[in-house]
Amino acid sequence: MTEAVEYDVVVLGGGPAGENIVDRTRAAGLSTALVESELVGGECSYWACVPSKALLRPVLARADARRVPGLAQAVGGPLDTAAVLAHRDYWTGSWKDEGQIDWLDSIGAHLYRGHGRLYGVRKVAVTSPEGEHHVLAARHAVVVATGSRAVVPELPGIEGARPWTSREATSAQEAPGRLLIVGGSVVAAEMATAWQGLGSQVTVLVRGPRLLPRMEPFAGELVAEALTEAGAVVRTDVAVEAVVRDGSTGPVTVVLEGGETLEGDELLMATGRSPRTEDIGLETVGLTPGDWIGVDESCRVPGHDWLYAVGDVNHRALLTHQGKYQARIAGAAIAARVAGVPAADTGGWGAHAATADTRALPQVVFTDPEAAAVGLSLAEAERAGHRVRAVDYDLSKVSGAGLYADGYRGRARMIVDLDREVLLGATFVGPGAAELLHSATIAVAGEVPIARLWHAVPAFPTISEVWLRLLETYRD
Repeated sequence: MTEAVEYDVVVLGGGPAGENIVDRTRAAGLSTALVESELVGGECSYWACVPSKALLRPVLARADARRVPGLAQAVGGPLDTAAVLAHRDYWTGSWKDEGQIDWLDSIGAHLYRGHGRLYGVRKVAVTSPEGEHHVLAARHAVVVATGSRAVVPELPGIEGARPWTSREATSAQEAPGRLLIVGGSVVAAEMATAWQGLGSQVTVLVRGPRLLPRMEPFAGELVAEALTEAGAVVRTDVAVEAVVRDGSTGPVTVVLEGGETLEGDELLMATGRSPRTEDIGLETVGLTPGDWIGVDESCRVPGHDWLYAVGDVNHRALLTHQGKYQARIAGAAIAARVAGVPAADTGGWGAHAATADTRALPQVVFTDPEAAAVGLSLAEAERAGHRVRAVDYDLSKVSGAGLYADGYRGRARMIVDLDREVLLGATFVGPGAAELLHSATIAVAGEVPIARLWHAVPAFPTISEVWLRLLETYRD
């Protein structure tokens, strides 16, 4: 190995979490190196959040427009799929990362392209695509931000079937005629919405009883109803036993439990994620390759005062915005410890504690209707032992919803801690419901008392007036 190059901080992985660590440590005046084997910007920028929302936006906008009197007839035709895909390509930079590199240069961070591996305590070895080798030594911290990848289950015939994962689903250059989707996750629901809207005939095969199993039950139910009305087929409580594909371009067939077969032109496996830790040198510091990396509230790895893990790889919350949040928390903790602060502020909601991961976690599913939730569901709150009440309201009864769209369908729920009279969680499902979420996130994270929420007056006639209706329902 060559002689080590020293930095205050070395970051392994250049996705959103890694970029935010770089931003925070550079802002604190620490020299920082970033190691990335693919594109700076990571999964979210090129194969997940950004391209998927670029695909979904015209589908959702058309669905909304079709519910507005005077506009519905003007948007009756199909979408221009080629234009949608071109817009998606624009938002991914056509899978080039020059803009991200310019940003790294502007803040004085150093990029090493190549495969990085831990090389013992406070060291990272990098092999470039050209075969060059570098050793980076961290004076203070190494941060692992290598993310996760899609899991493809081991099924007979799966390898030869060349299934899509989320990467292929968000980067495809044409709409398949028939798309089979296995899974009930966010990826499954969003990609079913996108490709059905772009002209594919979509069939979703869900092993469990409903879509979106981690949200309130009504979320998956309303999304499944809308997909069915759009022409998709949603089947629950079904299991795939095998996959068959003959030739390089022929159709793909899935074999269900019991022998039934279904044929499609492409198959998307939306069946979970696994950590990208199998070849990053964890064994050199006493950790297990291929495992999720456990961390404390400041995202530091227990037993390793110099090692941190942020984003998907620590399995706290597999969401881009939470990875970025963790990076801000960890960056502040690293800077404080470098400055000699005797004790990091790691108590609940402290400056160096990623408390929101467990108590105010927000998520939006960009389907039609949108599903948005923060904090605990009713089932989660009850399992945690809280004495709670679920307060429900039909969103269609809010004037703003009726003005938003004819035939508006949606539902809102807030989970009230009866002992403290604060919110533990909230869920909104309906067209445009995503923009209701941040007010709920503030209420949950801030532990705003119900009595004070009465003074947060929603403007009339907005959909956010549902807050008043929820509070009235709770009072009554």
